[in-house]
Amino acid sequence: MIGNLEPEERVMSQELPKSSTPSIMITKSTGGMLGQFALALQKLGWDADDELSVEIAGASATGTATHPDANAKWAKPFGTVTYQNDAFIVIKNKTRSPMVFSQANPELKQQHPYQGETK
Repeated sequence: MIGNLEPEERVMSQELPKSSTPSIMITKSTGGMLGQFALALQKLGWDADDELSVEIAGASATGTATHPDANAKWAKPFGTVTYQNDAFIVIKNKTRSPMVFSQANPELKQQHPYQGETK
C-alpha cells in the first residue's frame, strides 16, 4: 500500500478561541439543563430558525459616582454591574412577537359625564 492514512500534523489547535462572553463547560448537569430548555422551546412551538434575544435580568448597576475615599465594600465604582442571587434569564422570541400597539375599543362608551377640570 502506498501512502499513510495517519495525520502528520495537527490541523486544529488544542485551545479553544477566547471570547468576550463567559463559556459554560458542558457536563452531565448542563446537558440536562439544556435538554429541559429544548423541551420548553418545543412546548412553546418555537423553531430553530426563530430569532431569539437572551438577556440577564436581576442585576444592579452603580449609577452614581462615589467618593474616592469611600469603602469599596459598600460603594462600588461607577458603572459596576453585579448580578443578584435571584437573577434570571429572559429569552425573547423576536420572530413571533411583532410590535403591535394597543387600539381603543370603539364599542366602549363613556357612561357618566366628566366632572373634573379640563386643561
